[in-house]
Amino acid sequence: MSTNKAPIPPNKPQNSGNRKQPFIYVVYAIVLLVLGYMFLADGSGKSPSKEITWDRLEPILERHDYESITVINQEYAEIRIKKEALKFDSTSYQDLYNTTLTGQKSPAGYYRYNVGTLDHFDKELAVVEERTGEHISYQIERRSNAWRDMMIWFGPLVILVIMMLAMSAWSRKQMGGGGGGIFGVGKSRAKVYDSKQQNNITFKDVAGLAGAKEEVMEVVDFLKNPKRYTDLGGKIPKGVLLVGPPGTGKTLLAKAVAGEANVPFFSMSGSDFVEMFVGVGASRVRDLFEDAKKKAPCIIFIDEIDAVGRARGHSGLSNANDERENTLNQLLTEMDGFSSGTNVIVLAATNRADVLDKALLRAGRFDRQIYVELPDIEERKAIFEVHMRNLKLCNDGSEQAVDRDFLAKQTPGFSGADIANVCNEAALCAARKNKQQIEKQDFLDAIDRIVGGLEKRSKIISDQEKRTIAYHESGHASVSWLLRWGNPLVKVTIVPRGKALGAAWYLPEERQITTFEQMFDEMTSLMAGRASEEVVFGKISTGALNDIERATKIAQALVSYYGMSPEVGNVSFYDSTGQNDYGFTKPFSEKTAEVIDNEVRRLVEEAYAKAKEIIIGHRDQLDQLAQQLYDKEVLFRDDLEHIYGPRPWEQANTNTEQDNNTTEE
Repeated sequence: MSTNKAPIPPNKPQNSGNRKQPFIYVVYAIVLLVLGYMFLADGSGKSPSKEITWDRLEPILERHDYESITVINQEYAEIRIKKEALKFDSTSYQDLYNTTLTGQKSPAGYYRYNVGTLDHFDKELAVVEERTGEHISYQIERRSNAWRDMMIWFGPLVILVIMMLAMSAWSRKQMGGGGGGIFGVGKSRAKVYDSKQQNNITFKDVAGLAGAKEEVMEVVDFLKNPKRYTDLGGKIPKGVLLVGPPGTGKTLLAKAVAGEANVPFFSMSGSDFVEMFVGVGASRVRDLFEDAKKKAPCIIFIDEIDAVGRARGHSGLSNANDERENTLNQLLTEMDGFSSGTNVIVLAATNRADVLDKALLRAGRFDRQIYVELPDIEERKAIFEVHMRNLKLCNDGSEQAVDRDFLAKQTPGFSGADIANVCNEAALCAARKNKQQIEKQDFLDAIDRIVGGLEKRSKIISDQEKRTIAYHESGHASVSWLLRWGNPLVKVTIVPRGKALGAAWYLPEERQITTFEQMFDEMTSLMAGRASEEVVFGKISTGALNDIERATKIAQALVSYYGMSPEVGNVSFYDSTGQNDYGFTKPFSEKTAEVIDNEVRRLVEEAYAKAKEIIIGHRDQLDQLAQQLYDKEVLFRDDLEHIYGPRPWEQANTNTEQDNNTTEE
């Protein structure tokens, strides 16, 4: 019976690289030991010596037990003892005896004395000569250590070569095998997730993103069943660009595509192409695409592609050899060079699609652009489900039981990464309190910490400052509660968090389009803090800096971007391509700039006046709310509803829904 399994070629074992590495390290160690021995050896080839001091040498000289004294290189003296003295007084010279294999001792070696200088040694000998009356002679000999001399000249070069070889081996290991080292700087640094490796990330692990998953499912189908499309004359798309805010799951979605398709997945960041050496980026692009063609069908994923894909011609230096532009040119060439039968798809992710080069976005390169938006309430609930799988939650039906619907409502505008951070922070909060389960309050504390920062109850605040902060935050909460399009309050506190001395949390309505009235009410709510300070204390403070900044930006957007100013008209100066960022001229004249400034100022002042009017009309309720906030430091929606009553338009909406239900019945 024959099989289709290809035999393994001889002389090419599968794990040869792993077996060679330990052998190379052993060779390196042996070479270093040999060189060290050569450096330390004295080159005399004689028996080992025993170093002594003058107190030990002086009696030897007085008894004349020495056979010869030789001064070596004017550094030390070799004193050899007479054989008769060794036999006669063996106990005095027992340190010169060596033990043989049979257990017997035989005399060997000599004494070594550091002379310092010859003049000093002569003076010491003269003292003994005067005492004994006998002349002590010695010989002077010069010796050289050839190995030591060679090490002095060539040792640094040998060590440098060994270090370079070791660095080259380490570099090859980091880059996944061959092509590393100093001469492999142009090789691709992509991390390869092969189909043989376990890739547990699938679409089940990507909660929400229903629309994006539906589009990328076609990519998976292209890779699994390419013949279905090519038989009809169609071509597999070459590139898919994932566009969306940070933390929405673009990278996770790309990994899920590779996991579902079960194909090799090359992952690389856009910044990995950029290097200080000229031509390295383009070389890495070529190497990446060559490796991908060998493993087709596969996926190449380039994260943060705007690092190399920015529009060309805006470097600020004319005729400059821009390394980033060279890399982009090579990327454009490689993507356009794919044939329809290679089955290689390029996935890329960015949150700055407006700055990408137009040639990169044209049909034939990135054929599809998939927008990965922030999750809505249902998608946030699904994301909470994914990140709560491994958490020990309180589900006993009490008030502290974790309600995913409630948490999804409390986190508008949160991305998938933010929700993952909330779940992790809730677990940490519960652990700090030594709880056995994570409760609802732990999630609320986690949301507060992520949005507002850590509480700083140790910050010293005077009584007058605390009262001012209480009225400031009460003004925000009151005006937002009383306005038709204001966001309802969730929680307000005067406990310092982060850089803020007070904070309020609102539950904004999730909508796709926004009207002028809705944006103006938001401006009015922002200006209510300063308006409350002026109405109550007759003076204003610097605490409204962030409020004024946000209100001004909203007014600028109304006038300059959305064309909602009657003086400026239906004109928008917003540049969606991002090309204006590189220019030095404004898209409007100085006269128009003056009109825009006046309109922005008018809108902000009108919002401020409206906020003051509302606060003056509800001064009694404002005082009650501020006093409660001053005493309790934290208030919730129920406290505000107890003072002001339910919001009238919410009741109207509820009555309208009930009337509609009655009519349907």
